[in-house]
Amino acid sequence: MTDADTPETPARGLAGFAVYGERRIFVMLLLGFASGLPNLLIFDTLSAWLRDDGVSLEVIAFFGLATLTYALKFVWAPLLDRTNIPVLTKWLGHRRSWMLATQAVLILGLWLISGSDPRSALGMVALFAVIVGFFGATQDIAIDAWRIEAADDSRQGAMAAAYQLGWRVAQIVAGAVPLILAQIYNWNFSYAVMAALMGFGVLGVLLAPREKKHIIRPIPVGDIPSRPAFEVVEWIVRLGLIVVAALIIGTGLTDKPDALLWAFGGVLDDSARAMITAGLENSDASGVLLQFAYVIGGFGLLAAACWPLPGMRTRPGAYLAGSFGEPLMDFLIRFGKLAVPILALICLYRLADFVLNIMNPFYQDLGFTKIEIAEVRKVFGVVATSLGVVAGGWMVARLGLIRTMVIGAFMSPVSNLVFAWLATQGHDLPALFIAISIDNVATGIAGTALIAYMSSLTSIGFTATQYALFSSLYALPGKIIATQSGKIIEGSARWADAGGLPAMFKGLFTRMPDGSLVEGAAKSGVSVAGLGAGYFTFFLYSTVIGIFAIFLAFYVAKRQPAVMAEQKAREEEAAAAARSS
Repeated sequence: MTDADTPETPARGLAGFAVYGERRIFVMLLLGFASGLPNLLIFDTLSAWLRDDGVSLEVIAFFGLATLTYALKFVWAPLLDRTNIPVLTKWLGHRRSWMLATQAVLILGLWLISGSDPRSALGMVALFAVIVGFFGATQDIAIDAWRIEAADDSRQGAMAAAYQLGWRVAQIVAGAVPLILAQIYNWNFSYAVMAALMGFGVLGVLLAPREKKHIIRPIPVGDIPSRPAFEVVEWIVRLGLIVVAALIIGTGLTDKPDALLWAFGGVLDDSARAMITAGLENSDASGVLLQFAYVIGGFGLLAAACWPLPGMRTRPGAYLAGSFGEPLMDFLIRFGKLAVPILALICLYRLADFVLNIMNPFYQDLGFTKIEIAEVRKVFGVVATSLGVVAGGWMVARLGLIRTMVIGAFMSPVSNLVFAWLATQGHDLPALFIAISIDNVATGIAGTALIAYMSSLTSIGFTATQYALFSSLYALPGKIIATQSGKIIEGSARWADAGGLPAMFKGLFTRMPDGSLVEGAAKSGVSVAGLGAGYFTFFLYSTVIGIFAIFLAFYVAKRQPAVMAEQKAREEEAAAAARSS
């Protein structure tokens, strides 16, 4: 978090691990658990319950809309920056009051789901799932803001590490425990237990130290005449446009038009509905461009909804422009010409990781069994990732935030080379252990570095809004470009078989273990060596696209200290001027 009173003080040697003994870190572990628990319960786990009760797959798919709120949380994040909760804020402070309030609704929502019967009240279950999704995302906004405001930059790595560890534990619990309890008892009891487990989040809030005094940035409207009747209409129109903008952005982010079709299906004819669905279902470049168009168009509509009326100042326009525009302007002013490279770095930092969305098919094509994949990836891999997360927190404390950010930029693309090597080994279990351990440790370090770095870019008063925007945008390019991964692999394989450039790698796959790549090659209609060359080319491609983030990391790291020094000097001058006056 950018603040003159929070200097970065790297620890020396193993002293960097001392941060994990602080109370704030334990609290962050509990809050990370509370954050991860609802996310899986409202769709992935709930879908198993719905299927048990005979709900069709088509209807179950619509429950995925409940998770859309997590991608759109930046839309209402300004509310958490600018609104106090009566009584609770005075007792707990601004951020902790929001965390406790959202947790109360989450517990109630999960409890209501536990008391429902999808066979007779499917609509109510859907409503409760949406409520849990919305307040789960809102809880995340408050937790991120508290995490940033409760610790200086040198602690953000450990705070991010603890959050991720707690979140991963919650994902394991939410994915396994309800199924076990449902098998032994019933689904209603299992969700009642999940509601009770949210008590760990409440405990985290009560144990959490108060963050720095929150500042609600004023929006001057005293000189704007009040027009009550006109303002009601203006608020309705503007908020309606914001909702539409959110649905359009969500369609681009998730590649699923369900929410848009649900909202406007009644006014769209069959040809319009088919055009929207068909366009997003395209697996070629046109589908990717359409996703980008949805996101850009949605943000354009959001900006228009918050823009003051031309030639006329109104209170709704001033409030929305201040709530959404001021956090962005604050960031742009503080970082000046470096703001755009920083945003580009955030968007590209994990790009090399996000395009690896075909890993399970890759392991299966190499001949690994489902049990082998589960044991190595889901058990050993979780341990390796956790080690990387902890190492990332230590690196921030030991090396400092900027250097850790640069190191993290190397981690994802370089570690992808190990999968190119794994492709040449075929069905070799020790090689799978090596590849997943290296990649998951690197992923843990890079993820922690990015979270800590994004946290450092926020400023007091705008923490929730700025971080929610960063965290919503950072995965956007990767998610969209990842839709082309399978096409790149199979296209490269066919090109290799036709004697094209990837054919130079076919010689690496002439002595594969029996069964490796055979079934996958048959399914794709290519030779075994051709499929191997296709995978090898893809992993090289994933490494190359990660180089852009490395260049940006060096560029930003070289210039950011000077920008921060200039900003600190301006703040000191302003403070001195205020004292003298």
